[in-house]
Amino acid sequence: MSVRNRRIVDAGQIRRNMEAIRAAVPDTAAIMAVVKADGYGHGGVTAARAALKGGATALAVATAEEGREIRDAGIREPEILVLGAVSEESAEAGAEADLTMTVCAPEMVRLCREAAERLGKTVRVHLKIDSGMGRIGVRTVSERDAVLSEIAAGPGVELTGVYTHFSDADGNLEGERYSQEQFERFLTLSEGLGVRRHCANSAAALRHPEWALEMVREGISLYGYPPVETGLPLAPCMRWEAQISYVKEVPAGAYVSYGRTWQAERPTRIATVTCGYGDGYHRAASGQAEVLIRGKRAKVLGRICMDQMMADVTDIPEARAEDPVVLLGSDGAERITAEDIARWSGTISYEVLLSRSGRVQMEIIEDRE
Repeated sequence: MSVRNRRIVDAGQIRRNMEAIRAAVPDTAAIMAVVKADGYGHGGVTAARAALKGGATALAVATAEEGREIRDAGIREPEILVLGAVSEESAEAGAEADLTMTVCAPEMVRLCREAAERLGKTVRVHLKIDSGMGRIGVRTVSERDAVLSEIAAGPGVELTGVYTHFSDADGNLEGERYSQEQFERFLTLSEGLGVRRHCANSAAALRHPEWALEMVREGISLYGYPPVETGLPLAPCMRWEAQISYVKEVPAGAYVSYGRTWQAERPTRIATVTCGYGDGYHRAASGQAEVLIRGKRAKVLGRICMDQMMADVTDIPEARAEDPVVLLGSDGAERITAEDIARWSGTISYEVLLSRSGRVQMEIIEDRE
């Protein structure tokens, strides 16, 4: 069966990225690899295994279901923190899968305790502090103490960590000032708890290694897209390929694709490519995007369709039907990154990495080292 459209993930590169990060993070700090949202589109289990092999000692997911998938794959030992707020359903699922849950209200602690009692377990929890993100977390000493009092009120729940999240750690000077304020608020509200503290995400860990405390959380950097400049040898881990399905020539004056947004100014040779917004390629990149064909850049013409897009191969006369088309990755000396596609689409690299639809085949290059 021919492959119409596929993303290829290099597990070894994820491991190498983690090794580079581990070498740069202070030895006193552990590393929690963030593998939520299916490992930022790279495969949650694949990313978890590679990160642990590269030096991470803990994992983070968004939901209990994501954590349970990793446990079901046989990854039993490391702590897996669920970053989302506890619900009755997630408390039960988390207890069953031996996950660490996030709490920021007394009722969340009670849900964890009830699940622990039903299953005869102790549920580990991390306290979330809202130092300025405005999402979830305690904001005051009184809110913090209410949660701590509920944890101390009975068995079944053990506090093992406390954390916060920066909202603008990769920002400009004003963002830097705000991050400093967040860090100071976090230190105040986490003082004296006697548990592992973590606040530095990928950007903060690179800009402020002194904020590492006892642990850092590494997300987007793990996948080769550091959010701030760094000298670390981090590289993308994902390639996205489609193929040419048809090649035609159109005369000057001909229109291409919906809405007649592009008109040929010269006789033009056009390749139809087997990828569109139904595969997760952003339609917003219409008129901006480029692809790689036979090691050369080809401009995408007109609007990107649900299942196809058209590219100008007038200057690539050797292009033929069934040729591979690189949407993301390298071909010869040319390279397209998730940041390029994000710029063309008016979004961020995270969304590009996560955009794969169910009909795009995923292939994993296993790490043999």
